[in-house]
Amino acid sequence: MDSPPSASTGSNKPTAATWRAMPAGIWALGFGSLFMDLSSEMIHSLLPVFMVGTLGASMVTLGIIEGVAEATAAIVKVFSGTLSDYLGKRKFLMISGYALAALTKPVFPLATSVGWVFTARFIDRVGKGIRGAPRDALVADLTPPSIRGAAYGLRQALDSVGALAGPLLAVALMVWLANDIRTVLWIAVVPALVAVLLLITYVREPERSRPAGLIRKPFTLAAARHLPLRFWLVVLLGAVFTLARFSEAFLVLRARDVGISLAYIPLVMVAMNVLYAGGAYPAGAMADRVKARHLLVVGLLLLVAADLALAFATSPSAVLAGAALWGLHMALTQGLLAKLVADSAPADLLGTGFGVFNLVSGIALLLASVIAGWLWSAFGASSTFLAGAAFAAVAVAGLLIATRERPMPRPAV
Repeated sequence: MDSPPSASTGSNKPTAATWRAMPAGIWALGFGSLFMDLSSEMIHSLLPVFMVGTLGASMVTLGIIEGVAEATAAIVKVFSGTLSDYLGKRKFLMISGYALAALTKPVFPLATSVGWVFTARFIDRVGKGIRGAPRDALVADLTPPSIRGAAYGLRQALDSVGALAGPLLAVALMVWLANDIRTVLWIAVVPALVAVLLLITYVREPERSRPAGLIRKPFTLAAARHLPLRFWLVVLLGAVFTLARFSEAFLVLRARDVGISLAYIPLVMVAMNVLYAGGAYPAGAMADRVKARHLLVVGLLLLVAADLALAFATSPSAVLAGAALWGLHMALTQGLLAKLVADSAPADLLGTGFGVFNLVSGIALLLASVIAGWLWSAFGASSTFLAGAAFAAVAVAGLLIATRERPMPRPAV
């Protein structure tokens, strides 16, 4: 699928965007994401092992918890996105979501059962759902269409820097604290609070004027019916990508499966996020200049390679290589999909558009994670990743068929 023309006013001609051209608000959003992800990934790089090894959770239970948590975030995004369109304000909702997520962080080190973790993950993902769609729509509000891909890529890159630093810090603290997971989880609370304070202080929401005489529509999800067909095609595309990529918790458990010691298990997330952080901004800027389907196909092929590497891994280095390929896949596709949503949804329905997109993707992630957990329990770790590779390969074939160039009919003689 090629990038559709933007619904916003202004030139759609691609430009060579650089980080110097980015509005200050994009940097503030990026650094807010960085600190929140620093906190979240310190926790999540250890949480699957904590749940399975300390709290006694099964693989199926892990898949259900991860899937339900992400699906919850996706469902909430629909309402928060639509509400941000209705109110014409996005910052308050975004800050509320970040604050709610920060308040859940102390629950993880206090957890004495899987139920505690499930509750904390559920509330944390509600916070993510509240902030996600308004934040993504705010990026579009702050950025001219000609550098929109680069803006999403930059925010995602800074987010990924936090996701990279979190596991590194977790490894250092686990070594220093002699594998005291609960103390590391307590330390992770601090950067979450920093993220909230940073966003409150430095994000400035632009004024969004309403045309004279325009009557505000009632707050209702029925507005989604006015989203165009090209938007729904992007939604379908995002769902297919998500079905091919289950929760990253399974990467962490694969590291344990091949014998990586407890203190160094977070390195699998480091390997993933090095490529994710390094590639997100260049890939986003590239999305402003090249056809979307080229990046999407390459991204899916990288996912196939990552799954195969993880399926056949027998050593820590093979798992780290698979995680790195996974991160490169994310770098090429996540900012691009956000750009496609922003370009295909009308300006007055941007929040609703991101909410609907994330709802469908979240349901797909729930299905993918539950299936992955069942396959792991029933047939072993390799079957989980082989199934992911097979679905990604089918998605590549479908994308190539759907976007193939059709020859022009010959004129009648």
